[in-house]
Amino acid sequence: MRNSDEGSFERLRQLSALLAKDYAKGFLTLLVIYKDISASEAAARLNLHIKTAQDFLQGLSDAAVVTKHEAMEAKRPYFRYALRQRRLIAAFDLDELYDPESQAAARDWTIRERKNSGALFKEGRGGRISSVHVFEGRGRSREERRYSLTERQGRFLFHLPFPTEEPRRVREIMDKAGLGDEDFPEIMDIVGILLTRGVIERVADQL
Repeated sequence: MRNSDEGSFERLRQLSALLAKDYAKGFLTLLVIYKDISASEAAARLNLHIKTAQDFLQGLSDAAVVTKHEAMEAKRPYFRYALRQRRLIAAFDLDELYDPESQAAARDWTIRERKNSGALFKEGRGGRISSVHVFEGRGRSREERRYSLTERQGRFLFHLPFPTEEPRRVREIMDKAGLGDEDFPEIMDIVGILLTRGVIERVADQL
C-alpha cells in the first residue's frame, strides 16, 4: 500500500489488526469479486453481524484500503465500499520512530546523579555500571525496578558525576566514556528514563 501517508506506524498497526481478523480474507475476497459492496451485503454473505461488517469496512476505509461513497435506497442513505487498488504493499520506515534532530540540544544538557535518589548503581567489570536499581514506594509496598544496561550505557553512567560533584554536559560525559555520536540515541534513552525516575538531575538552569 503506497500513498501519501505511507510510513505511519499507527496506520500500519491499524491495518495489521484488521488483517488479523478471522473474517478478513472473506471481506477482501468480496471486495475483489464485487465492483463495490455494502456492509449489509457483506454481512449476509459472510454470516456476520452487520455491525461487525460496518466496523471492518470502516476500518479499511480509515486505512485507505477502500473508498467509501454514499448511495441511496428507498430514500435512505447508506455506504458502499470499493477497493482503491488490487495490490496491497504495507511498508513502514523504522527510522521514523526516532528523530535525531528532536534531541540534538540534549548534548548540552548538564546533568549529575541526584542526591538521595535511593537508586543503586551496580558496578560491573571494565569501568562500567551493569544495572541501575530504582526503588519506588515505601514500607511493604516498596518495589524495585531494575534497569539492565548496555555496555555503552554502563560506560556513560560510570562517568556520571556524583551528587557532590560539579555537573557535566552530556557530550562531555560521552567523550570521557569514549562514546561517539552513533551512541547518542542509546545514551539518551537511559538518561530520559533516569531523569523521569528522579535518579539523574538536570541542573543546566542553575549554571
